[in-house]
Amino acid sequence: MNFITKKHISRRTMLRGAGVAIALPFLDSMMPAQTPIARTAAAGKLRFTGIFVPHGMAPGYWIPDGPKLGDKLPTILEPLAPLKNQTVVLSGLWAKSAEPPPGVTGADHWVAAAFMAADKPRKTTGADIDVDTTIDQLIAQKIGQESLLPSLQLGLEDPGANSSNCGEGYSCAYTNSISWSTPSQPLPMELNPQVVFERLFGDGGSKEERAARREQDRSILDSVTKSLARFKQDVSPEDRRRLDEYAESVREIERRLAIAKKASGDITTEGVRVPAGVPESFDEHVKLHSDLNVLAFQADITRVSTYLYARDLTSRNYPVSGTNTGFHGGSHHAENPDRIKDYSLINKYHVSCMSYLAQKMAKIQDGDGTLLDHSLILYGTNMGNSNQHLHFDVPHILVGGAGGQLKGGRHLPQPTKTVSTANVLASILNIYGIPVEKFGDGDGVIKGLV
Repeated sequence: MNFITKKHISRRTMLRGAGVAIALPFLDSMMPAQTPIARTAAAGKLRFTGIFVPHGMAPGYWIPDGPKLGDKLPTILEPLAPLKNQTVVLSGLWAKSAEPPPGVTGADHWVAAAFMAADKPRKTTGADIDVDTTIDQLIAQKIGQESLLPSLQLGLEDPGANSSNCGEGYSCAYTNSISWSTPSQPLPMELNPQVVFERLFGDGGSKEERAARREQDRSILDSVTKSLARFKQDVSPEDRRRLDEYAESVREIERRLAIAKKASGDITTEGVRVPAGVPESFDEHVKLHSDLNVLAFQADITRVSTYLYARDLTSRNYPVSGTNTGFHGGSHHAENPDRIKDYSLINKYHVSCMSYLAQKMAKIQDGDGTLLDHSLILYGTNMGNSNQHLHFDVPHILVGGAGGQLKGGRHLPQPTKTVSTANVLASILNIYGIPVEKFGDGDGVIKGLV
């Protein structure tokens, strides 16, 4: 590898080996001397993450008291306590795009694609699928073209598993993907963390080369050991420490992927069948995806990611949550207080998974701030009270600094059945330098959000 001492290192520097290309995290050496920080890599690049979870949230367990997020958060939001100063909770929203057309019942279980499109999908089971391009892809068109991967789509349930059966005359495409690059082009949500890993760090090596490396339990870092050692000789002690931590994170993920590779593909204790090689535990699966996402943001491999935590009608349970109740079954709580409380445990657990991602981002230096300072996470659902399939009073949560544009620690209640979730999406697009007055089925932006 060639580099010049006493000159700044390009943010695009990569270490290459056989079938491997390792992008580097931000280093002090990437800042040119005597250059204003706003004109360097240290200025930070905006990132975006969208996370969708179906089936709403337990009524009475998520709406904060008052306009400020105080010391005591509602049960479901408790995992966000360490992040409350970078969190905005939106209540009272109306997910109009998730409501069935007049005279149609049940179709609201097949429109996950509407989450970031705010557009009612065309009812069809054929090839003429249609829903607006989602905001993650509009953002990727704006900020993702300088990175190796314009965007990264991550899934936590296998479309071929017993998590749901598409119906009500709607294409499975609408529930299998929340990320659409065009109105007729859904992007597949990648289930297998090993495939994600190869996308982040592969460099044209053959499938056979990658398989041989895994079979021999060799780290991708083995291919660049000498280059990395030479590289570290000409950077500061602080940069060497960051490189060592980054390399250790890569090795740790490889270790966990090796464990997941042994998964059998049998039905798990969580009530689902996962493909061989995919972690059997949802908790390990979502954390692996999150850790890969953090590495991808840290090394500027991508700046846009999306997660489909669960598919509609899933019967999966989450033992780590404290209940073994199935997700969809629990959402139909029959207004029974004990069952609502039980359901809140599932919702709280899903929020904790998002909090895990955000807290990892908050610990990683990224130029003049942290990854979370330069990011915005949108976490939401398409129902309010899921027992009645109501699509108003829908929860949406924003976490991150958005490059200094978002002031956290707030609860922004909206008038019930008045303000569309599309207004949140329009606000987000403006944050990312995409000027719009309105988006989807909305009529504007969220007042006072930024």
